[in-house]
Amino acid sequence: MISPSTRELQALDRAHHLHPFTDFKALGEEGSRIVTHAEGVYIHDSEGNRILDGMAGLWCVNLGYGRDELVDAATAQLRELPYYNNFFKTTHPPAVRLAEQLCRLAPAHINRVFFTGSGSEANDTVLRMVRRYWALKGKPEKHIVIARENAYHGSTVAGMSLGGMAPMHGQGGPCVPGIEHIRQPYWFGEGRFSQGRDQSPAAFGRACAQVLEQRIQALGEDNVAAFIAEPVQGAGGAIIPPQSYWPAVKAVLAKYDILLVADEVICGFGRLGEWFGSQYYGLEPDLMSIAKGLSSGYLPIGGVLVGDRVAETLIDEGGEFFHGFTYSGHPACAAVALRNLELMEAENVVARVRDELGPYLARRWAELGEHSIVGEARSLGLIGALELVADKASGERFARTLAAGNLCRDLCFQNGLVMRSVGDTMIISPPLVIRHEQIDELVALARRALDETARRLNTNTTVRETRT
Repeated sequence: MISPSTRELQALDRAHHLHPFTDFKALGEEGSRIVTHAEGVYIHDSEGNRILDGMAGLWCVNLGYGRDELVDAATAQLRELPYYNNFFKTTHPPAVRLAEQLCRLAPAHINRVFFTGSGSEANDTVLRMVRRYWALKGKPEKHIVIARENAYHGSTVAGMSLGGMAPMHGQGGPCVPGIEHIRQPYWFGEGRFSQGRDQSPAAFGRACAQVLEQRIQALGEDNVAAFIAEPVQGAGGAIIPPQSYWPAVKAVLAKYDILLVADEVICGFGRLGEWFGSQYYGLEPDLMSIAKGLSSGYLPIGGVLVGDRVAETLIDEGGEFFHGFTYSGHPACAAVALRNLELMEAENVVARVRDELGPYLARRWAELGEHSIVGEARSLGLIGALELVADKASGERFARTLAAGNLCRDLCFQNGLVMRSVGDTMIISPPLVIRHEQIDELVALARRALDETARRLNTNTTVRETRT
């Protein structure tokens, strides 16, 4: 039975609250889960259930819940200076100190940061900066940005346009012009079983980079401004590119005069066992979008780390840059982000993900690949994905009408685990402070949900959907 207090909150929520990325009617009929408090890697709902948060909120609560140090940083800053803007030749200590700290952690050629309120705003800023840069270089026609299909770069108009998710384009068009999309490096979904061929990961990674070069050639180098991509695609399904992919992409970009933008909103701040995903893959991006783990989600803040090539042009040749946000570098948000980074360094969080937690998760997560409805179990650092299939040998998916991923997601919640579904791909990104025994718990809960999913789908008789 649902408690009266939960029903009251659900009724108020239904009457007044429109949720992000939600079927409003369906949620109203079902009722929201009311999360009331949290600690460590666990959230609690209004019905008294404790749930292991395998998604770190929304890829962001890297230091876990209940960190009084971050609360204290916010409280102290709110008492001293709760707000002031960074317009009109003005700033404040938290923004200045955070900017210095970020540039110290970033690759050596990055020495400037532009603050925003979110990752979506960061990618809006990227688009403005890229096009402004080439205009200052006397090449305003060099304005096209190449992105990837199924990429997620935010849900503002510019972020949605840069992203390659067809459902978002269908509701948000017309998109910002001058943005092209190419295939994603999704080996399991588009390479392994493509047209009946079992293409190797290495060959597939190089083929995807070839597509980038072919698109540049088709559009004309003089018209292409930048290539934007996440080091590992997060919201698209925790898509880890083959090892051959990024070296081949780097070679293509080095051949042409085109900027590289790394969307680090998910990969940044330790998720892959380095401060930034770009460092893991040896990239030298001209711009890096950041958010989420920057403050461990305790307060909203984002930004763009700007490489010297772009920053010096904007500074020396640009005059006024007509772009910014009321909350760019908000003092309380900046103070929390700064304290978050200090704690991550003091507790060796990034090194522990690289040397201890990431390898342990990889071993335990791989065991789930043996399950009868799992076609692939992949992980990198503290990101993991499971591909649900009706047939392991052929890669045949379950019929879409069965919504296998949604079923598995709901069963996870019922069993005490947050694991997200992207179609029939199940993904995790737990807090970076998760312990070994909690990884064991996560894997056990995931296995239980897989078992129940398989039972309900009855894989021996269910309709299957062949890959195309």
